[in-house]
Formats: sequence, structure tokens, C-alpha cells
Amino acid sequence: MFLAVRFRAHKASDFQIKQMPAKFKGTPAQERALSAYVKLERAAGAALAYARVGLEEAGLTLSQFAVLEALFHVGPLCLGDLARRILSSSGNLTLVISNLQKRGLVKREQQGQDKRFVLATLTPAGARLVARIFPDHARRITEVMSRLDTEEQGKLGDLCRKLGKGR
Repeated sequence: MFLAVRFRAHKASDFQIKQMPAKFKGTPAQERALSAYVKLERAAGAALAYARVGLEEAGLTLSQFAVLEALFHVGPLCLGDLARRILSSSGNLTLVISNLQKRGLVKREQQGQDKRFVLATLTPAGARLVARIFPDHARRITEVMSRLDTEEQGKLGDLCRKLGKGR
């Protein structure tokens, strides 16, 4: 079924015809890089959306889970080290830690006289939560990554590491 819509214009200049944006015409290297980047973004977005499902059921964001998971597997960390480990800004990490602390999942401890050095530790409730949800999270990640065979997963890991380090 088609729906027709009529517009009344008082004069022809009331209408502007907008052209669809044209595909970027760059150098072959630019077009290849942009195409690969878009595919990387789409694949990462799809994998993250899949991984988020179980976390949202537990009332966690990806950033909150990253903090809990790091503390669970590595142990207490100072906030600077934790931010670097989970690739988060210190401002965002402060908010994430505050929200986890309100839920009783994480606590902050000052170390010594230096008020800038704060250690984040998992509470027993936080450890129980991670122990409960991590196996399903690992299963989801394994499931989405199983779209690639063992060799492809290894290559992808190597390529991502190379991309992340720069030249």
C-alpha cells in the first residue's frame, strides 16, 4: 500500500531538494581503511550488544562489569591502574566506582597519607556477583567468537593488538 502526501507550497522556493550524500571518493588507501574501520565498528558493536545482555540482567553496565571483573581476577588495584586496565578515563571511573560502591559491590580504601592513592577492592557481595555472572558472560563471548575458527581468532587478536599499539 502506498500513501500519497501532498504539500502545498506558496512558491517554488519553499521546497529545497536535498541530494543524498555521495560515497566518499578518496585515495584507494583511504577507501580501504574506512571500509575496514566501518566493518570493525559494526563487528565490535554486534559483539558488545551480545555481551551486554547478561550484564544488563544483573543491572550492570559494561564499564561496571569491567571494573568488577578486573578486581575479581587481578585483585585490589589503585584507581589509576584500574583506569588504564579497563581503558577508561579517571573521571568516568570515579563515577563507575561510586555507583558500584552505592550497591555495596566495591569499596575504596586510602593508602597511607597520600590522598591521591586510592585502592579499589571488591566486597564479598561484589565477588559473589562476578562469580555468578562471569561464567555466562564467558559463554556468550565464546559463542559470538566461535563465528571465527581458532586460527581466525588468533589472527584477529594479533591484528587488534597491532592496531591498539599503533606503529
